[in-house]
Amino acid sequence: MSGTVIRVDDSVEIPAGIHTLDEFRLWSRSDEFPQGPRIDFVSGHIELTMIPEDAWFHSAPKSEIVCAIQNLMRKRRIGTVFTDGLRISSVKGNVSAEPDVVLVLPETLKSGRAVLVPSASGERHRYIDLEGPPDLVVEIVSDSSVTKDLKRLPRAYFAAGIAEYWLVDVRPTNFSFKIHHRGARKWHAADVREDGCQYSMILERWYRLQQQRLDDKIWQYDLIESE
Repeated sequence: MSGTVIRVDDSVEIPAGIHTLDEFRLWSRSDEFPQGPRIDFVSGHIELTMIPEDAWFHSAPKSEIVCAIQNLMRKRRIGTVFTDGLRISSVKGNVSAEPDVVLVLPETLKSGRAVLVPSASGERHRYIDLEGPPDLVVEIVSDSSVTKDLKRLPRAYFAAGIAEYWLVDVRPTNFSFKIHHRGARKWHAADVREDGCQYSMILERWYRLQQQRLDDKIWQYDLIESE
């Protein structure tokens, strides 16, 4: 791509001619797309998250969630969990984003409901984009993207047709773990048991995220799972 660009800083330049989802996706698959910051296209706007992920309130809970879901998928020998790298795109949702965690079940790919898009090189088995809705998406709220995480992305993900959406906020004064299922017109909160566990229809398990402060420097997370 060439021509006028919008320079965000020394590492990020956005071509000025990007106005549509198709234009953004073309750019995202090019060699000129910046590596490092999270760059999403949400409802006609390009949104950048420049601040690095927080260790204890973003990276640590994300790792725990990925491990727990991946362990379940291995036991069942179905599904693939992606984190940091798989972009999901949807014309219906007018969105192209890199969620914190993405789960795709085999039948979703086999049915063509979602399709893996090859990288710009066209090399076999090299994919960077999932066109169509995955089965489950997890987003962890960051200080730098609160409104996007709480409002804009949930609306876009629902419009995209995603079946289940987990919204996690483990910042010290904002702890929240919520599982949402899609209804006819909006997200609905999952059923909650007396012990606080919420039901995942995709995973067919109950979950509760536990946060514990071990000392002044260390936080621990456990995604409690039960049938």
